[in-house]
Amino acid sequence: MAAVEVARRRFTVDEYYQMAQAGILGEDDRVELIEGEIIEMVPIGTRHAACIRRLLHIFSTKIGDNALVDTQNPLRLGQNSEPQPDLMLLKPRDDYYATFHPRPEDVLLLVEVADTSVAFDREVKVNLYARGGVNEVWLVNLQAQQVTAYHLPSPSGYREVKEYGRGDHIAPLVFPGLNIPVQDILPGD
Repeated sequence: MAAVEVARRRFTVDEYYQMAQAGILGEDDRVELIEGEIIEMVPIGTRHAACIRRLLHIFSTKIGDNALVDTQNPLRLGQNSEPQPDLMLLKPRDDYYATFHPRPEDVLLLVEVADTSVAFDREVKVNLYARGGVNEVWLVNLQAQQVTAYHLPSPSGYREVKEYGRGDHIAPLVFPGLNIPVQDILPGD
């Protein structure tokens, strides 16, 4: 049997927002725009939520006013993508990004936490961030109990990838003195 090709209608960020204004997408819908497609987000489990809370606590207490700690809010990546990363450290702004959603040049560190969505986050979202020019991404893999750090973005992906396990320490490139124990990021079993 031959493969069937279907035409897909891709959306821009502006059209995505028009759907929300028209009531097609509700405020409580857990969706994000990835390369023109509206993708339903995986429900957040307790380990995923605990990991985000751990990261929020670590960064909020250790970096002070040197960055804005942002959780599960939009990142504008061009005309066709607006994902909602689990956590971002953003360059501080007096208006707290009231006039526009942050863009790659505003991101000091982006973190995705993955439990059941590891493959999608690694293969789709991390590559999307690389093409968008986000300088540093951490993928917290709850299944493997590790953090993968991605640096040096390019159109074909990140050129530097390093994995950290429970016994290791990790620090964002922009805050090298943080030296965070990976076990402090990962929730217990």
